[in-house]
Amino acid sequence: MAQEILIGVERRRRWSDERKLAILAEVGVDGASVSDVARRHDLTRQHLYQWRTSFRHRLSSPDQSVAFVPVAAVKTPALVSGDDNEGLAIMLRNGRSIRVSGHPAEEFLAKIIRISETA
Repeated sequence: MAQEILIGVERRRRWSDERKLAILAEVGVDGASVSDVARRHDLTRQHLYQWRTSFRHRLSSPDQSVAFVPVAAVKTPALVSGDDNEGLAIMLRNGRSIRVSGHPAEEFLAKIIRISETA
């Protein structure tokens, strides 16, 4: 296993949010535990837990950059029955889509969008 040697005055590594999210995304892939991922990146488990908590706090705080635009309801076939359901499909910037039916609260929908865009 390769070891990283930190020299000089600055001994701390800096991680971008994108890199942190990429590392956090490895948890659970092919059964990888938090400990496995932490070892793989020469981190402590606590780092990963702190990053996860930090991202959750950011997502739970109101985001002024989230805005709603007018949309029209579409008819989509139900997955289980043969009936038609009114629904809404939201395409996100990262290529994922969210499908909802009914009338969810805006705060709930905003939270789902933020989680889906960062996860």
